[in-house]
Amino acid sequence: MRVARFCYDGYDIRPGSGLLTCRYSLSERQFSEQFRLSPDGAWNTPAAADAARLVFLLAGVSYYKTAAPPVIDLGDTAVTDLEREFLGRFYRDGLGEFAYRNGLDLSGIRIEGPQRRAPARGTDSPAAPARPLIPFGGGIDSIVTVETVRRDHPDSALFIMNRPGSRFDAIERPAAVTGLPVVRAERQIDSQLSQDARQPVPQFRNGHVPVTGILSGVAVLAAVLDGRDAVVMSNEWSASRPTIEVGGRGINHQYSKSAAFEADFRAVLGQALGTGLNYFSALRPRTELWVADRFARLTQYHDSFHSCNRAFYLDPAKRLDHWCGECDKCCFIDLILAPFMPSRELRGIFGGSEPLDNLELTGRFQSLLGLGADTKPFECVGDIQECQVATRLAAGRPDRAGTAMLQVLAKEIEDVPLPQARELLAPVGDHFVPAGYAL
Repeated sequence: MRVARFCYDGYDIRPGSGLLTCRYSLSERQFSEQFRLSPDGAWNTPAAADAARLVFLLAGVSYYKTAAPPVIDLGDTAVTDLEREFLGRFYRDGLGEFAYRNGLDLSGIRIEGPQRRAPARGTDSPAAPARPLIPFGGGIDSIVTVETVRRDHPDSALFIMNRPGSRFDAIERPAAVTGLPVVRAERQIDSQLSQDARQPVPQFRNGHVPVTGILSGVAVLAAVLDGRDAVVMSNEWSASRPTIEVGGRGINHQYSKSAAFEADFRAVLGQALGTGLNYFSALRPRTELWVADRFARLTQYHDSFHSCNRAFYLDPAKRLDHWCGECDKCCFIDLILAPFMPSRELRGIFGGSEPLDNLELTGRFQSLLGLGADTKPFECVGDIQECQVATRLAAGRPDRAGTAMLQVLAKEIEDVPLPQARELLAPVGDHFVPAGYAL
């Protein structure tokens, strides 16, 4: 489908039903996406109105990518200079993987629309947020964040977004273990996207979108409605690392989990909402190796967490309620936990046979370690160096002497200069974590 521009047609708020409807179009084709949040929230406030506008701006990316035209027309929706620059980076960098896989150059995207004057608001973050909202996906990162944050902030709550009438057991089971209240939002994507994907010859372009950016916007709106003063993400240090370098430019599958997105979104929120709400990732200065070490001690979650990609298929008929033991995510979780958990426990988590037992998966593990012909997978997995250090640590455990996969991989990297484990278990890099949330 070839069109010249993607249009933001407007959005509507129905406070009585907690419904936000966002409308977009490509030529004659129109799209509508709906978000349903608490009808009892503080909808009739300037902060809620601004947060809803930001959700509208972020959610458009799912429909833009169906044709990826050169012009994004904001219609009657005015934005500040800061918001326009942020939105441009969100599209260009957030769709970096999509553009790479589809052979597109999105560097020339133009964003047209009316100008909005920046409101006169403060930019300092609140010193000690007391009612944090924690987006929760059921994986080791968000579990570690929850258990760390709740110690000093007992009025914490989880945020979970799902499709209407469809909840993922992989999220709900560990959420129940936390015992914390859950603030929910439902997201109904326009059915044209799924219908087109099922056609023998789809009309729309398809590919990865920066969904964490959309979730962040909805979480901010949910926090405003519920009177919360912080949205605490669980994006660690390696989420900022490029998945692949192409022509001197980094392409990051996890762009909307990166420090760059976090900094940009914080600036936009500070301008739009003032100092009433903080947004940051509690894990930003931490590595996946550190997260795995912490998670290994949280034994109450070992029977309920489930990070396999196939646990999150939209089609319930294809969704697994157990680890597939073969995907990149299964391999990564097994590898990053291997230095810190007994092999028998990890095998139990994976149903008796972990990915590291399967030599047919050698290629997947080599990709995680930056070895072989394949690049690092376009998945939410750790940095290559983290995986190499994890391999070396795990291979040295007495209970891993018979794990052939680990011994083979350790041999392949024995001459690779690597940092000491203690360096990766210490804080790394810059972050926006307030003093009251330091891990």
